[in-house]
Amino acid sequence: MSIQVGDTLPDVEIRVVGDGIEQVQSASLFAGRKVVLFAVPGAFTPTCSNRHLPGYVEQFAQFQSRGIEVMCLAVNDAYVMQAWAASQKVPAGLLMLADGNGNFTKALGLELDGSGYGMGLRARRFALYAEDGVVKLLNVEAPGEFRVSTAEAMLEAIG
Repeated sequence: MSIQVGDTLPDVEIRVVGDGIEQVQSASLFAGRKVVLFAVPGAFTPTCSNRHLPGYVEQFAQFQSRGIEVMCLAVNDAYVMQAWAASQKVPAGLLMLADGNGNFTKALGLELDGSGYGMGLRARRFALYAEDGVVKLLNVEAPGEFRVSTAEAMLEAIG
């Protein structure tokens, strides 16, 4: 069963990629914050690199002006996420979360079996808005879609 609006985000270890790589408990990462967390099936993949992450980079100031932090999640290792962030010119403050073993993604119930494409376990494409670790809005894309998890869609839905 996947996470639902009103649920608390799961508490598992995850790596935060910035200037360095830090292992944290997800509960502490979301505590006391307003956060948009969006997930991509994989760093350096076409839609993720050409549209999804760039949209959040372009709209980052809009989220900041509303007091909302932005985090990008992928089932990739921290070094891949670090290289992807550098290649995409991700601004300081937009956190990249590396869920290398997919533990956080599985705890959310939003995993995707990409084995047919040689990708193994991945995150479904989604975006959620949480306050103090509680999900207030959850937009999960249908397979092959890219509409409800965009930065623009989340800005509009949050209001």
